[in-house]
Amino acid sequence: MARVPLEITRRTLLKSGLAAGVAGAMATTAGATRSPAHADIRDDRWFDDGDVETTYNACDMCPWHCGVVVRTVNGVVRKIDGNPHDPKSRGKLCPRGQGGVSFMYDPDRLQAPMVRTGERGEGKFQEVDWEFALDLIADRLNTIKERSGPEAVAFFGHTAGDSWFAEHLPQAWGTPNAAKPSTSLCISPRDEASLMTFGFPVGGHEPLDWEQLECVALIGSHIGEDARNTVMQDFASLHGRGGTIISVDPRFSSAATKADHWLPIKPSTDTALLLAWLHVLITEELYDVEYVEEWAAGFSQLAAHVEDKTPEWASEITDLSPEQIRKTARAMGEHAPKSVIMPGRHVTWYGNDTQRMRAVMLVNAILGAYGREGGMYFNDTPFISDFPYPPYAIAGSAGGCAADPDDGDDDDDELGELAVGPTGKARADGAQDTFLQGPTAMQELIEPMITGDPYRIEALICYGVNLLHSVPLPERTKEALAELELFVAVDVLPQEHLAWADIILPEATYLERYDDLYTMSHRTPYIALREPAVEPAHDTKPGWWIAKELGERIGLEAFFGWEDIEEYLDDRLRSVGSNINDLRAQNGVIIQEGKPFLEDYEGASPFPTSSGKIELYSTFLEAQGLDPLPEYEPVEDPPEGYFRLLYGRHPVHTFAKTQNTPELYELFPENELWLNADAAADLGIDDGDYVTLTNQDGASDGPIKVKATQRIRRDAVFMAHGHGHTSPGLTNANGKGASDTKLMTRYNLDPICGAAGMRVNFVRLESSEA
Repeated sequence: MARVPLEITRRTLLKSGLAAGVAGAMATTAGATRSPAHADIRDDRWFDDGDVETTYNACDMCPWHCGVVVRTVNGVVRKIDGNPHDPKSRGKLCPRGQGGVSFMYDPDRLQAPMVRTGERGEGKFQEVDWEFALDLIADRLNTIKERSGPEAVAFFGHTAGDSWFAEHLPQAWGTPNAAKPSTSLCISPRDEASLMTFGFPVGGHEPLDWEQLECVALIGSHIGEDARNTVMQDFASLHGRGGTIISVDPRFSSAATKADHWLPIKPSTDTALLLAWLHVLITEELYDVEYVEEWAAGFSQLAAHVEDKTPEWASEITDLSPEQIRKTARAMGEHAPKSVIMPGRHVTWYGNDTQRMRAVMLVNAILGAYGREGGMYFNDTPFISDFPYPPYAIAGSAGGCAADPDDGDDDDDELGELAVGPTGKARADGAQDTFLQGPTAMQELIEPMITGDPYRIEALICYGVNLLHSVPLPERTKEALAELELFVAVDVLPQEHLAWADIILPEATYLERYDDLYTMSHRTPYIALREPAVEPAHDTKPGWWIAKELGERIGLEAFFGWEDIEEYLDDRLRSVGSNINDLRAQNGVIIQEGKPFLEDYEGASPFPTSSGKIELYSTFLEAQGLDPLPEYEPVEDPPEGYFRLLYGRHPVHTFAKTQNTPELYELFPENELWLNADAAADLGIDDGDYVTLTNQDGASDGPIKVKATQRIRRDAVFMAHGHGHTSPGLTNANGKGASDTKLMTRYNLDPICGAAGMRVNFVRLESSEA
């Protein structure tokens, strides 16, 4: 179906183009808040210029959402510090968090609503006012709903305000096609494995009892690089007091440099190692016998399953020695139950990831770790009432990295249950057809936009998701965006995918807005406040305001039955005897008591499985014709002359969001390609040379600087995710480094949870100029 440009009937301000000169549209408007020079922001002498105003917030520079204290002078934010009363930040912040001020004052920010005037991808836009933009969106959405049903509209959301756009709006509207990249492109295998084993997902905060922990195993968890503030503090404390650290990683990462044992495993073979660990723990009786007898079901089947999974068997697969495998298994058993494999976060690797994460859960289970001091505690969600809405039209299915157990949402996270839209259409992502269950798989909603199978998705509302740096097969995503009848992007910066939008809505940053309360599942569950430190710059609006104004235009007034966000927050806080002013007086945090350990349940089972026990052997998977216990499944090796493409994080950047932030850009302007030094020598490549990467399907990107090092295996290369931007509107980030996503032209679909295993791409290197 041919798509025509939207017609502009009310013109305001200036004409601009994202693909050609977008910076002109983003220039600071008259009277807008300007940032002092970066050096001035960091200069304490600015505090002498006026009274210091203190506000409380939850950092949005990464999904960890540490509590922060914001100090403002004369309407300009001067300093962000960790909130000492917040259970996550504990008064400290990582580099990303400290970059929040620079993010807010980025001169490249979007400034006003814009409507497309050219072809999709050209980036030609006209600034309009909010009323015109919202009326236009509402008219298109209502037309699509009347013609094709609410399911024809998809909602994507990420970052702090995604609860409005990936949960509240789509559930009220009635579409099952709401998704977050934090599920099928990140944590779904981990949480589905936990749900099948323990009866609940891991939740947003990995529940390790670090204070009493004695031994931790990290499988691809890059603590110190994936900068989770609390985890870095706890990891440093464990290391400082002499705790045992095991790092399983093809790369000698920052965490591995602190480890007692580094296991440079062959990529894709982790399940074999885990099965061999289970073999050693069981055959040498290093597991917690009493705990397993009381709290686990299916142990005899597990023991029989791993009887032949010896370290010698695993050694042939993993490139690790039998001695390494035995020694590390014994180290874990020696410290049980104060011994844990950290569940990790980004675990969508090879397409068999739910079974790998099931193996992780089984090791933790027989170590007796869950519900034990020094092991893993039970995350509890704080008590607070929801605002009184009418019943939603559909149960939620977006999930997310904060989809904690017993969070009161209507997510269809029960085993085997999936939502169906008001017109009888199920999710368009192939759930219960190409995969079994789990939150909506974002990458699987792209194809229906192109083919109309099982039905056409005609419109997309995209909040805070950098589509071309998040979803694999980015050229397919562009094709899909070109087919949409309506594409609305809500964002802060002029990211690449905005050039394909029909309408762009500029959001205020987290330091300029209220958001819903943060209800953090934790050992001590707590409620945290986000409030504005300054007024929104330019003509930007908070996400809640955008959602409310749009909702009222598409017939959802009953789901926004409050005048403003303060009324909404006060209504929720009344259920815990508080209000916004009281919450401020409590340093922005209300902390409640949890039930972290088994003894808190007084003999009752804390495991809400069908058996009331930890289910080592999954009868649910067996009934679906899937393996009830994890099996090692080999994946394709790199072809001759190619390396497996591995990717991860860098401590100063989050996803593809912060590369343009001035202060963070100064610290790390471009990513590097880790390449084994011997392999580099064979290729005639020196440390610091620039190369272009070409994958197995001919997709290429670069140039990227080589980091030639012995800290990575010969069969793989590694790069930090989120670089390689190509938007001229991003003054700093444009053209810096290479994009891992552009090289992801294949993925393996997890048959259980629908996650995209993306470490199945291979690259070759060619010399290039910087």
